[in-house]
Formats: sequence, C-alpha cells, structure tokens
Amino acid sequence: MEKQYVHILDIPFINKTKNEVVNDVFHQYLKEGKKGFIVTANPEIVMQAQKDRDYFYTLSKADFIVPDGIGVVIASKMKKKPLKERVPGFELMKELLELGHKHGLSVYIVGAKPEVLDKAVANIRAEYPGLKLAGYHHGYFNDNDGHITEEIQRTKPDLILAALGFPRQEQWIKQNIQKVDKGVFIGVGGSIDVLAGHVKRAPVFWQKIHLEWFYRLMQQPSRWRRMLVLPQFLIQVMRTRG
Repeated sequence: MEKQYVHILDIPFINKTKNEVVNDVFHQYLKEGKKGFIVTANPEIVMQAQKDRDYFYTLSKADFIVPDGIGVVIASKMKKKPLKERVPGFELMKELLELGHKHGLSVYIVGAKPEVLDKAVANIRAEYPGLKLAGYHHGYFNDNDGHITEEIQRTKPDLILAALGFPRQEQWIKQNIQKVDKGVFIGVGGSIDVLAGHVKRAPVFWQKIHLEWFYRLMQQPSRWRRMLVLPQFLIQVMRTRG
C-alpha cells in the first residue's frame, strides 16, 4: 500500500488518520509478524532533529512518523499541504493495546519509574485482559545493557512500548530493533504515566479545541520552557520549504 507523506522541516509525516494508521500497522505489520518502528512526533521532536543529525538519521529509519502535536498540523496548513488530522500518541497506543486485547497479541513495556510502571501494568491487565504481557522493565538502565533486548528476543512480543522520553526512546529503538526477530516498536513518551493515573490527560473539551498542551502547562508549570519550542518551530517552518 502506497504511503502518503507531508514533509515538515524534512521530517516525513504520514498523512493518514489515526484509524488508517492503526489499520495499516495491524494488517501490514502485526498480523504478518513484521518488525516496525513508529515515532509519535511533536514540534519538540522535529526541532531536536534539526540540531542533532544523529537523531534526524534515527527518525529516518521509522516506518511511520505520525503528527502527535497540533503544532505539526498547523505547520502542514501553513505549507498548504494539510495533514488529515493530529494522531495523538496516547490514543494510538490505546488503539494498539485494544487490538492486542481483541486478537490475543503480546506486549512488552520498557520505561517510566518502577512504581509508575507497576501501576500501569496493573491497569493494563485490568482493562485489556486478552492482551498478553510478555514482560516489562523500568527506564533506569544503561542503554548499552542488552539484557532487555535479549528478553524481548526470547519472549517475542508483538508490540513494544518504549516510554523513555525523546530522544532516548527513538535512539534505543533504532539501536535494538535489528537485534530481534519481530515486534512493532513505538515511542510513547509519558503515556505510561497517564495509563498509571500518575498524570491526568486533558479533558475532552481541551482536546477538542486543541489546547491540550495548555492544560498540561497549567498542571505542570515547570513545562513552560518546553512550550517555547512551538513558536520557534513555526518560525522555522515559515522560513523554509522543507
């Protein structure tokens, strides 16, 4: 199936709806037992790739880069090549977990604090009883330590959630995906904290008016420096054609 892209600062975003992405991942990768690499990219990730060529190269190895961030959708409209919709990483992850539940797939989770991960695992088991848990490990480990990859290779999960934060999670995926036989890897950032109930997602009203980022800022004022990336990102988009 031909993929359609919109390039934002040379990052190729898949121009599909969330449902279309989920369908493609399931039929082209999960059902076939193929390996896959999904990046859920917001303006921060795009800007990190602009200043870090190694990270840019890492993103180039992804099979799907989805627009997780309204800023990316705004940028696509500025370029007059509008993306169909924002594909929130948390929602994409939940859809994939639901598929796992329905089809008896397995998942491995790496990342987050130990106590947060334990709570998230308990919640996943309760919400998705048909999903098999191949294993899990907190995010406090040396990335050159191969024991997690060895466990993934041994248990052969269908889905691997990497909640290590960017750029670490994408770099870890690129480093390790070639060492295993199967599995769709996806960087999920702080989504495990939300699954654990440690962090609350914005109410639907804030999501619908595309101000989820502002709600998070109110909940976590320390994030204000990160929010400065958005205007820098949009200025960079205006200045370039890529």
